[in-house]
Amino acid sequence: MRHPQCFPASYPVAVRLATPYIGVMAQNRFSTGQGPSQRQLRVGELIRRTLSDVLLRGDVHDPELNRHSITVGEVRASPDLKVATAYVLPLGGHDAEEALQALRRNAAELRHLVAKGLTLKYAPQLRFQLDETFDRLDDTRRMFAEERVRRDIENPDDDDRDDA
Repeated sequence: MRHPQCFPASYPVAVRLATPYIGVMAQNRFSTGQGPSQRQLRVGELIRRTLSDVLLRGDVHDPELNRHSITVGEVRASPDLKVATAYVLPLGGHDAEEALQALRRNAAELRHLVAKGLTLKYAPQLRFQLDETFDRLDDTRRMFAEERVRRDIENPDDDDRDDA
């Protein structure tokens, strides 16, 4: 379908105005608003496994990085697959900032080592962030352990019965 303004003047006005405009060029292919694509998820998981193996084997030539046992919780790939953000946490959460700085210092070497295990056209640039999932999980457990929250969970809300 063409935009109403693109129709020749010989077309009836009703046809020109009733025709929906579907502009292919105007759509942004990177922001669908639906979350990551299947390809992003698949590539992120592949990078996560490969990065975990590289860190486990100690392939990086940095003794400071090799002395940390690092968990790679998740890797999120950008829509164009050129940037991958790895969410990491050292075992036990000790020296998290020091481990993060070591990873960032060795990002180029890690990128090279991870790229050898991938079959992508481009090796994604690796970025590192601390994984805060475990902290949020602890906060949720603490919240459910509170007396008033347990009381609300165990006893159904009286307001719901009055409405029925």
